Amino acid sequence: MVDRRLAALLPEAHVAGDLGAALRYSLLAPAKRIRPLLTILAAWERHPNDLAALDAGCALEMVHTASLILDDMPAMDDTPERRGQAATHVRYGEDVAMLSAIALMNQAYATVAGMDCIDAEARCALVGILARAIGLRGLAGGQYADLRPNERHGASGITETTHLKTGVLFVAAVEMAAVVHGIDRDGSERLRRCATELGQAFQILDDLIDSRSFLASGRQEDDGKSTLLSLLGQDATHRQLQSHMDGALRDLQPDGALAGFVRSIFASVARLPEAV
Repeated sequence: MVDRRLAALLPEAHVAGDLGAALRYSLLAPAKRIRPLLTILAAWERHPNDLAALDAGCALEMVHTASLILDDMPAMDDTPERRGQAATHVRYGEDVAMLSAIALMNQAYATVAGMDCIDAEARCALVGILARAIGLRGLAGGQYADLRPNERHGASGITETTHLKTGVLFVAAVEMAAVVHGIDRDGSERLRRCATELGQAFQILDDLIDSRSFLASGRQEDDGKSTLLSLLGQDATHRQLQSHMDGALRDLQPDGALAGFVRSIFASVARLPEAV
């Protein structure tokens, strides 16, 4: 459902030549769609089976994909592959990749601004959430911090960078759900706490998986970058992961769809100790 909606929100592949094709290539590549699913399922905490937040979640997926396009470029993380295929700058060139990222972020704003299922005030609030998530206290600041690891200070610096690069979009997902459905302040705060903890846990899990991949292939995904795993060691990192997982679930309905989704994300954790 999310994939179909993403495809419908984009221009046809032939529009603007390679640029239109690059947008679809990047956004519609197979992916977990965690952010739009988080948006929808956060809404289901109070409004089960309501899909009013679908477009808001799709807008976040556009922003996330735009950030990946930029992260992968030679001036950033210099990553040749993404989502099982050549990175956008490898497939279409750096010029088209940069324009694709800008176009996707613009399409995200257009998507939430055009959500006629909510009033104008709510649409403005969604635009503000996107802007904050992308800016200096969001993805842009997080990527800068990731590129300048020497400016971070120990575990607290790593945690802050993780929040800016990963957590802010998770928080934005639940904030958007709250706006679309008019969830009260207490409910919104509970969802924010969940999303903040989830962002930290998700990054730790990613680092553990990268470590496992390194032992299997000899290729380090984030070579030279500080992580909690490299700083604290495996045992302490697993304890930290469990603490964040518990925190993410603490304020959720135990049998709710969102709690089930969170648990499913970390289903592989039990297999990690012997693998890393």
